[in-house]
Amino acid sequence: MPMIKARYTKSRDGGDLRPEMAALLSRLTAEILHKDPSVTAVLVETADPEDWFLAGATASDQKLATFYVEVSITEHTNINDETTKWVRVVYDEMRKLLGPVHEASYVLVHAVDGDTYGYGGLTQNLRWAQKHA
Repeated sequence: MPMIKARYTKSRDGGDLRPEMAALLSRLTAEILHKDPSVTAVLVETADPEDWFLAGATASDQKLATFYVEVSITEHTNINDETTKWVRVVYDEMRKLLGPVHEASYVLVHAVDGDTYGYGGLTQNLRWAQKHA
């Protein structure tokens, strides 16, 4: 039941990439991290390139897009190879979607303790315990 948050600088052509980006991130999370899309939430936000600073200059000044994507998952539900692959593939696919991006565009996996993370008012560890009782 991942929560994915993505923030990116607006595309030069002004097109709305949010639906495509949300679908992409949900699909990659299902394929690589094996997460159920029916309980995957994605928040996609745009940022003004004038507000995003990279190495002291705005993304606008550098004429580059940039992004920050993070996913929260329950710890110990994925192996390192899966999370490493997710980071790499998300970076590559975001770069394809946005065009030239600054290298300081980030992808982060939060592997959170199952007693401190959940949805529908239940922690992940409680859900697991109820399922295996």
